[in-house]
Amino acid sequence: MSEQVLNTVSFAGRAANSSQFKALYSEGMALVEETAAYLDGPGRAASKVLPRLATVLYAAESMRLTTRLMQMASWLLLQRAVNNGEMSRDQVVVEKSKVRLDGFNVDRMAPGWGDLPEAFRDLVERSLRLQNRVALLDREIYRPNETIVPDNENSVRAQLDLLRTAFSPS
Repeated sequence: MSEQVLNTVSFAGRAANSSQFKALYSEGMALVEETAAYLDGPGRAASKVLPRLATVLYAAESMRLTTRLMQMASWLLLQRAVNNGEMSRDQVVVEKSKVRLDGFNVDRMAPGWGDLPEAFRDLVERSLRLQNRVALLDREIYRPNETIVPDNENSVRAQLDLLRTAFSPS
């Protein structure tokens, strides 16, 4: 049985080098700056008056928040570098392997979560939404561009199966 290479259209590849990426990049970098300003200013003051349990949670979530944002900023900078021709795709793939875009979930049911400052919780929520968007774009850009389909399989059916797999609840 022979196989053929099925080429698919990569919308993410185009989006990564578009005005949408520039907007995502700007949003990500602005969130990094906004978070730094909050944590160094109003957040520092707010954390001093929190109940003990919330103080510990604030410290832990602050570290997760800053780590999450730095990982996303690293990814955005790498993608910008490849878009601008400053790095090759292969160089970015090597460097990108050091960037972690998952595993920074938040337990909103944790004791003390409701006691955290609303502005801080908002920054956490916004960073999680941004993280999801960046992780999705990363998967779309850096997945293999080709899918092998046996010659005897219907190409349209193969694409429909891929769509069902991608959008079916797991």
